Amino acid sequence: MVRRLKWLLAALCVTSAAIAATTVKQEPSLEVGRRAYEDSEYLKAIQALQTAAAKDPRNGDVQLLLAKSYLELQENDAAIRSAEKAVTMDPQNSVYHEWLGRAYGDKADRAGWPPTKISLAKKTGKEFERAVELDGRNFSARQALIEFDCSAPGMLGGGEDKAQLQIKELMELDAAEGHYGTGNCRRQKKDFAAADEEFSKALESHPKSAELIYDIGDYAVKRGQAERLLTAAEAGESVAPADPRTNFYRGVALILKKENLEEAERLLRKYAKKAPTRSGYPRPAAAHAWLGRLFEEQDKREDAEKEFESALKLDPKNKMAQEALKRLKKG
Repeated sequence: MVRRLKWLLAALCVTSAAIAATTVKQEPSLEVGRRAYEDSEYLKAIQALQTAAAKDPRNGDVQLLLAKSYLELQENDAAIRSAEKAVTMDPQNSVYHEWLGRAYGDKADRAGWPPTKISLAKKTGKEFERAVELDGRNFSARQALIEFDCSAPGMLGGGEDKAQLQIKELMELDAAEGHYGTGNCRRQKKDFAAADEEFSKALESHPKSAELIYDIGDYAVKRGQAERLLTAAEAGESVAPADPRTNFYRGVALILKKENLEEAERLLRKYAKKAPTRSGYPRPAAAHAWLGRLFEEQDKREDAEKEFESALKLDPKNKMAQEALKRLKKG
């Protein structure tokens, strides 16, 4: 529709400004919502997607993106409603079941009343299982199911024995995914030596998923593993060259190694400016906190305090910045 309209207006010699304005007016709400989501403008995304849903009430993809947007705002009930609608529209869609499971799981994590938490946890596991049944190559659903089975007790439908069956199947489909699943399971059990070994094998197996790679990167940050961070950054860059997370993890690695600190500063500032505010991405506040650590180690106290304060403005719960400011004030 948009392309036809542009052609017609051009044929009638309407000015290019008018064409642009008309094109914007006719732009589908789903595309507006998708772009807003990518730009981390979740309220704008929801508004556009609600319009799209009203125009096309049987479009499951609209409901899926609505669910993702609500999850980013931690509006769990709304996310569940949208994900349930998507599943109702297409019960055979593996991705819809996966995200319904994620919505249930997110609410379960925040639920205070034990019976509610238990009920939601059981629903979470069932949705992940259904997603894998529908599409065995939905690796993100398999990883979610493995993590659930490794962390949830049998009374909730989990169990490490079930996870091992999933890992065995996954290993046959994709070695990198299989080693990551094993490592993630060992991480849940706090067997970090085994997790280290499996994550190394995962990175050596040429993973195709940026999410997998950068989750290992997040693990390496928490463990202070500079070399693993550099390996993850290189792997991530080869899979998704435009992904800004490579800047964050490479910058942190350089700080940990105390090497090329000017480059570390440049990478972290670049990340802080361009990073989306989204699950799976280090928050911009984390970049400022690491910049604070960089300056603190260079004995640039004022610069360090400024960065830690910037981190707390963005995320008042940032523990790294909280502890650092207490330390600096005592000193």
